[in-house]
Order: sequence, then structure tokens, then C-alpha cells
Amino acid sequence: MKDDLSGFAKKGESSVEGSNSPRHRQVTAKWDPSDACRPVLDEAPVFYPTLEEFQDTIRYLATIRPLAEAYGICRIVPPPSWSPPCPLKERSVWETSKFSTRIQQVDLLQNREPMRKKSRCRKRKRRRGSRMGVPKRRASSDYLQDKVTAESDEKFGFQSGSEFTLEDFKEYDHHFKGCYFGYVAGETMSCWNEDRTGCKPSVEDIEGEYWRIIEQPTDEVEVYYGADLETGIFGSGFPRTLVGDDNSDSDLYMKSGWNLNNFPRLQGSLLRFERSDISGVLVPWLYVGMCFSSFCWHVEDHHLYSLNYLHWGDPKIWYGVPGSHASALEDAMKKHLPDLFDEQPDLLNELVTQLSPSVLKSEGVPVYRVVQHSGEFVLTFPRAYHSGFNCGFNCAEAVNVAPVDWLAHGQNAVELYSEQQRKTSLSHDKLLFSAAEEAVRALSEPASHGKKTDKSLIWNWKSVCGKDGPLTEAVKTRVQMEGERVKSLPKSIQFKRMETDFDLQTERECFFCSYDLHLAAAGCKCSPDLFSCLKHFEHLCSCEPENKYVVLRYTVDSLERLVEALEGTLDGFKDRASEHFQNFSDSDINDAYPTEVHPKIQISATACQLKDDKSSWSPLEVLDINGCCASYGCGSDSLFIPSKRLRKNENVEVCPTNLTNISSSTKKLVNHVEPLEFGEVMHGKLWCSKEAIFPRGFKSRVLFYNVLDPTVMCSYISEILDGGLLGPLFKVTLEEFPTEAFTNTSPDKCWEMVLQKLNLETLKLRGFGKQGLPLMQHLQKIDGLEMFGFHSPFILQAIEKLDPTCRCLKYWSHKYVDQADYPRTNSEVHLCLSNTSHVNSSSLQSTCYSGDTKKSLSFKLNLITQDQDRFANVVAGNKGNEEVDRVLERLFKKGTLEELKIMHRVLSGESPSIERTAALAILHQEIQKKV
Repeated sequence: MKDDLSGFAKKGESSVEGSNSPRHRQVTAKWDPSDACRPVLDEAPVFYPTLEEFQDTIRYLATIRPLAEAYGICRIVPPPSWSPPCPLKERSVWETSKFSTRIQQVDLLQNREPMRKKSRCRKRKRRRGSRMGVPKRRASSDYLQDKVTAESDEKFGFQSGSEFTLEDFKEYDHHFKGCYFGYVAGETMSCWNEDRTGCKPSVEDIEGEYWRIIEQPTDEVEVYYGADLETGIFGSGFPRTLVGDDNSDSDLYMKSGWNLNNFPRLQGSLLRFERSDISGVLVPWLYVGMCFSSFCWHVEDHHLYSLNYLHWGDPKIWYGVPGSHASALEDAMKKHLPDLFDEQPDLLNELVTQLSPSVLKSEGVPVYRVVQHSGEFVLTFPRAYHSGFNCGFNCAEAVNVAPVDWLAHGQNAVELYSEQQRKTSLSHDKLLFSAAEEAVRALSEPASHGKKTDKSLIWNWKSVCGKDGPLTEAVKTRVQMEGERVKSLPKSIQFKRMETDFDLQTERECFFCSYDLHLAAAGCKCSPDLFSCLKHFEHLCSCEPENKYVVLRYTVDSLERLVEALEGTLDGFKDRASEHFQNFSDSDINDAYPTEVHPKIQISATACQLKDDKSSWSPLEVLDINGCCASYGCGSDSLFIPSKRLRKNENVEVCPTNLTNISSSTKKLVNHVEPLEFGEVMHGKLWCSKEAIFPRGFKSRVLFYNVLDPTVMCSYISEILDGGLLGPLFKVTLEEFPTEAFTNTSPDKCWEMVLQKLNLETLKLRGFGKQGLPLMQHLQKIDGLEMFGFHSPFILQAIEKLDPTCRCLKYWSHKYVDQADYPRTNSEVHLCLSNTSHVNSSSLQSTCYSGDTKKSLSFKLNLITQDQDRFANVVAGNKGNEEVDRVLERLFKKGTLEELKIMHRVLSGESPSIERTAALAILHQEIQKKV
């Protein structure tokens, strides 16, 4: 029997492995059935849903949970007729698509020395001819002595292996398995020896040998595993594309709740409130296994449920421990592998360590066994530790889900992560309160609005709400927790309302323990982009409490009202529960905190007048209170006071020092903005604002602190790109480092991203004692429009000349209708241009500055009186010719798109007529509505 695997190396040209990798060596070890160490375990339950039960995935899981959760794991066998097509078996994927693998040292998964001990010993050497076994077995003690190496002081882990196609991997596994167990791959053989050597091994044989390798290793056993493969890249084993008619089998499987691409976001799973496609959690992962490839003891992120489907191949053997005994398993592993845990306390998070089920049973830990066959599902429950291995070549797919009953487990997980200072994968609070908001809305809509609501949806929310519902209990627990943490804060602390986009672009987490900050965050004026959770408020910095503040998304009072709404006991609230909850999240909140906890303060309504003075304050900047948070504002609810809502003309006081316009500290840092290209005006509501017109292709240069080295200034290029349906995309790039770029649909947000990175880099360097860094008060706020150059008069007026017919209506109406004075007659606008003598819709090229030398040509653009009159006439026509307006509006509404375009061409000609100018503006509006 040929036992040389070197032929497989030719197909792995992209491999990062050396000549001593598993793919290049021989298989010489022989299986000895007499050494088997198969654990004796009880089987986990198996469920056989009917076709009707199989229709509602989440409901079926809720049905079997009371029967299966005590085992931590169970197997689900679909109805015989359920057989989804597998796109991975298509020839184009099977023979050509490659996936990456890991090399697993199976013999070291339990019995290995800590890495720090290895560093003091001689380097591990492979014996000639060794590969997953040697011809002659030796004593375990001798073997372990040889295994000690000093290759590195890094954590134990799995190295990168070869890349394979599915066809190659299947061939590799069959050859290895045949060599290891002493049979010819692909042939049906009867046993010719009493010890069963020479026959194809059963699942029990492979299981016994696997645990022999784990518990009593005598050989080096290394295998490949294609684990954690992103289905978004390699492809899913379930159909994701419409094929044929709606009634075709492919389409039915594509839409099925058991299709793991749909499973996480099904109705009833809280993961559907997560916007991001988190790989491995909301986007399934593939697992391509071979004989002995392993998945070690672990729990799912955030203690979520997991569902695994075996598309094809040899069985996968699982071992599960119920979540109620998770701590017992952790204690047992620490007891039996003390050196490994001393070196690496978070060892179980690495998924690289096994411990025999037999050892766990001896410590009183219940362990249950599952043998998963092709076409079957395996479900694991919250915080249920599980592990296992593959009996041969196979392919599985797995993803997570979060039914409402998971909430209590998820809350425990984030508190545990905080203790361990471990990062979270998603925002638990965001899922929890998004679900609560939808529940209140769904239950209130039929009564309050007379809308037809999905009865099954209402029933689902009713089943988890009420006084004892799991959703109500989860919200109640979280509210009590939050209330206690708020009350433990110093009484002098300032409270501010959290801005709605606080964690919109990225999840905010505590700098100390990585706790999610969706509900509340503590900050300090010294470090505007550094936040902590309320538990670690005192660790934030050494500043006085007066300099610190807490931002809250909801007050405790509003959260308590939410609990009452979920319980259904709040009089007069149920019919408008959804609307009230929206108010909770923004403003209009009464009696936020008891006066004995946070004394009331007085806020002056004159603070609202600052907005008329063009101050850029926001609730975050203005609010300086010892309590929180009822709302009062100028035009919009933007100012907050505790305990009571101000009446419209009520007079209160605020200390003026707390109303400082923070952006002024940044304004003095903004140097001259140099226009490079003016671009072309686009006509659409997204391409302008009240403050500026945003031409496509606009480009400017400005000096600002370098985000890579805040001790120096550098040039930034600001430009406007065409984002299609998104409208303009604003992009800021370091001129010397084009890969360092920031893009957003808002100029302010774009430059805020620059400022955020600059703050983080400044804080990091300040911690290292770096000198010459900018003061933090200079980096608190930035005006994106100003940094782009849209506050520069000559840039603004140059762009205005690109829109001679005033088609950017939002900009022009705000500029002239709301202002008393108009552009001065024959005013001169000086532009830095190169070889240009007139302005049209093409780009105005500029070469104003090069280094410190001005190299520019200047010319004058005359804003002639006729243009002034036309702008004034638009206003006068809109205000004084109401009869004309009404007639034209009725006329244009009746016209087809083609007729309106023809009329637009006619009216676009030069004309001093007031009526014609007004008609042009109205016509443009109607065209936009009909396009």
C-alpha cells in the first residue's frame, strides 16, 4: 500500500507550509483497536419534526427547548422530503474553488506543556519518517519528553495550512484515512484479522482512536481543518439565488427558515435587530473536515444558540455539557490542566484545548454525545459547552440565533465579558431595547391606529410580554441594573442626553472593560473620545468630578415606564406606547430622577437665543446639570432639565460658561482652504443644503494636524464624489498617504471621523510621554463645511456661478428668501484660477498655491445687476404673484414628463420676466417629482 502523500503537495502551490508539512510526509502509523479510549456516555435527545412542525423554525425550537436544554445539545432530523440542493457540489466550485486550512496538532490538544516551559528546552525535532504515527510505539513519558520545544513564546494555536479544492481535500482525507487505519481507500473489505486490522473502521472505532490520541499520545498526529470559512467569500451550501418559478424546490429552500442564511434574522430572533453582517454570527461559516479534525471545548459568543447542518460526508461526533454546568466544566479543566490555565487564563476562548469526556464525568460534569449524519442539524443551547471531531471528509455550515428566551443568558454573558475585560461581538442593549420598542408598537397598533397587523406577530409578542414574560423580565432586570449604577454616581456629576448617532457608525465600548455603551457612557472634557461604563467611571481619568459627565440614551424613569408598557399595566399608555417610547429615546421626558438623588437646577430659556447667534451648540455641549432629563428647546426639543417640563415662556437660568461654542477652539486651527477643482453642479435635493451647494468633482486642500503624527501639520484633500442613489459622498484623504482616507455622506461626519482618529492617536502618544501634541480642547469639535471650504466667500460665489438658473432650490431659497439683503451690484469675486477667463458648468481648475509661493492667475467675475435682479425677482415672484403660481402649478401637474421637459427648455432661455423666472422654479420642482 502506497503511503506517500507527497503527490498532494503539487496541488497546494499557494500553501504557506514548508517541506516538513503534513502534506509532504508519509503516513506510517498503524491503528491498534486494543488501545481504544472511547468514552461511555449517554446520548443527547433526537427529534423528528413532522413536515407541518418543520414550517416554523423558531416556534419548533421553542417547542423542543424544555425537553432538550437540560442536555445542552440535541440532534434534529428533518422530514425525509426535505433535501436542499447544495451549490458547493457544482463542478465549478468542487473542482476549482480553493479554501484555506489550519494544521491541527491533535496529539497536543490535551497533553502539552505551557509555552513558557518550552522556551527553556531544546527545539522540537521531527523524527525521520514520522507522520501521524511512527512504526514503533513508545511509552507516553518518552514521547512527551520529545514533544517539548522552544520554537516561540507565543500562545499555542493552529498554524496556517495548505489551500485545497473540495475534490483535492476529499482525495487527501481518503488516502490518509486508508493509510492510518490499514485499509485501501475506496474498496469494500472484510476483516482478515481478529483484531479488525485491514477493515474500514466504524464510527465507534474512530472515536476510540481519537480519544486514545488525546489521552495517551504516542505519535505526532497532525491534520488539516477548513474551519471558519466565510460563506460570503467561498459560498454557502444552501441556495441563495432565485432559480426558476416561485414554486420550484430551489426557491422553497432558498426561503426556508432552516436555510442558515435566513435563520439568524427570522421573526422571533433578536439578531434581526443587528444591522451589521457579523461573520460567523449572522453570516454562516463553513467547516470542511477530515478524519480527526477537531473543534475544542467552547461556548458560542454571547452564549447564543447555534445551529449546525451537515451538508454531506462522514459523521461528525459532538459532545455537549448543559449550560447549567458550564462553571463545573471550567473548574474541571482548570483542575486537570493547571499549568496551561496559569499561563493563559482565557484558554477556553482560544478553542485549542480538549479534555476527555471521561475525565469530566469523573468530576461530576454531565456530558452527552451526538452523532450527526449528513442532512441533519445539531442545536446547541445558551452557554452549553460543546466540542467534537470529524470521522472523515465532510462539510458543515453553522450560524447563531437569539430567541427571546436567550436574553437572560445574553445579559449574563456581557456582565461576564466585562469582568474578563473581553470585547463583545454585538450590542446586547441595542437588541434588547429594539425588541422592546417593536413589541410595544406591535401590541399597541391594532387598538390605537386600527391597522391590520399580522396576528401571528401580535401573538408572538404577547407570548413574551406581560408581567412574567421573558422580554419583560429581561428589560426589568436591565432597568434595575442601570438604575443602581446611576444612583451610585457622585451627586455632582453632570448628565447629558446621548446623541442619537452616538454608536451609529461604530459600537462604543468602555475603555477599561469593553462593556457596551449603548445605554450610558461616562466621559471627561480632557478626553472627548474616551468613554467608560458607569461601573468604571472613576477609572476614566484623574480629573475632578466637575469635569466629568454621563450621557444617557434614556432616563431611568422612561425605562421604568417602558417596563409598565410591556407589563400592560400603565393606564392610558398602552394605546400610545410606541409613540411614547420614541419620545423616551429623544426628549419630552418627565420626572427623570428623584430630587433626593440629583437636585434640580435652573436653566435659562435665554440659552435658546444662542441658536439665533449661529452657535453650534448641541444638547451635549449645553447641558450642565446635576439631574436629568426633561426637555425644552427652541423650535426643537434640545435642552434638558430634571423632574419637570418647562412651559413655553417659563424663565430659568443657566451659567453662561457652560454654553461656550466648542467649535471656536478648532476654528483658529483652520488655515486657508485652497480650491483645486470646482466640479459641476448636480440637480437633486441631496446635492445641496441650506448652507452650500455640493458640486460633483469639487476638490480642495487644507492644512490640519496629521492623524498619523499629531505633532505635525499636513495637507488634506477634501473632495466630493458621486455616490449614485446616495447622492454626494464626501471624502477626505491625507495627501501624502492616499490610503488614509475617510468617507461619509456628510461633510461634518467625514471630518469628525478625522478628528476621532486624531484624538485616539493623540491620547495614545500622550500615554507614551510624547511632547508637542495638540491640546485636547482644540480637538473637541470641527466644522466639516468649513474644512471643505464652503465657508469661504470666494469659493461659495464661484460655485454659485455654476448654477445660473438657481436649480439648487434649497440653497437659493434659504439664501435669499430668509435674508433681508441681496448680493451687492457689480461686486467682484476674486478666484484663483489657471488660464480661465469665464465660468461655465465645467470644472474651474485652480493652481493657487504651491508650497509657500503663490502661482496663480486672478480674474474678476462680475455679478452683473441683471443677475442680482433675477435673484431678487425669484423672491418677489414667489411672494407677489400667487395667482400665477397657482395657475402654473395646476398646469404643470397635468403635463407628461416629455411635455414638461420641452417647456423647461423654452423657459430656460434668457428673460427678465418675473413670471417666467417664477415659472422656471416651479417647473423644476414638478420635474423632480415626476422623474
